[in-house]
Amino acid sequence: MVAFGGGHGLYASLSALRRVTGELTAVVTVADDGGSSGRLRRELGVLPPGDLRMALAALCGDDDWGQTWSRVVQHRFSGEGELHGHAVGNLLIVALWELLDDPVVGLDWVGRLLGAHGRVLPMASVPIDIEAEVELDGRVTVVRGQVACALTPGNVQAISLVPADPPACPEAVAAVRAADWVVLGPGSWFTSVLPHLKVPRLAEALHDTGARRLVALNLAPQPGETDGFSAEKHLHVLGEHAPGLRIDVVLADHRAVADRDALEKAADAVGARLVLAGVASADGSPRHDPLRLAAVLDEIFRGKR
Repeated sequence: MVAFGGGHGLYASLSALRRVTGELTAVVTVADDGGSSGRLRRELGVLPPGDLRMALAALCGDDDWGQTWSRVVQHRFSGEGELHGHAVGNLLIVALWELLDDPVVGLDWVGRLLGAHGRVLPMASVPIDIEAEVELDGRVTVVRGQVACALTPGNVQAISLVPADPPACPEAVAAVRAADWVVLGPGSWFTSVLPHLKVPRLAEALHDTGARRLVALNLAPQPGETDGFSAEKHLHVLGEHAPGLRIDVVLADHRAVADRDALEKAADAVGARLVLAGVASADGSPRHDPLRLAAVLDEIFRGKR
């Protein structure tokens, strides 16, 4: 299994997938320019480690070792000094990158320390910026940076990457080509999911792989990025950013779908069958429940749903 994404969406996906497969690779966006990651990126010229750290935390086991290390790497320093806001895991990852001079090897070492149930890889070998075409009051402007794109008051129309042709992580390309399943989403659509489709070699591997492709839709629109988006709109935008990409399964929570017929038509347009299931948290919040999501994904992968 290979899972694409970043941030909280990928965390949810990996928390479920690690429960259904022993062969799991996370391919993570490297566009974050805010908070601790943005500071480290600007000061040291490294890949932003935050989304990579979250993916590693999601892959920690449910035993004491895994849960303790998950909390450690996610811990943020408080206070008013220069460490304020930095996540312990970000500093650990960057330290290993400096010592080993190889981002992939450094991430593998962190994964071994945490006992991670899978591997975490960056989608590109260099930091990237996201540029979004944003429509506001009838005018289209360009907004640059992941944080700016996520918080824009306008409607995001499309994204591109800077540089436009970033070098894909070779290990990520190899993982996609060797996969049985590739999972895209859930997550911030324009800043965590779609950027993978704009890295040429990674997109080429996703088109060419013999793996089946599953898209897991979000439970609610994201303020700033996808305000007003229906479930089917997410698929329309995906198709616009990756023309010709065939999807096998679209998974959505039945309570998050306002128009089933419209979503089925959108899924059919990308070659997919639609699976509706209860995968949301029982507390009513727009979060995926890892155990429910794992159960449904397991049935899909085994051909039982």
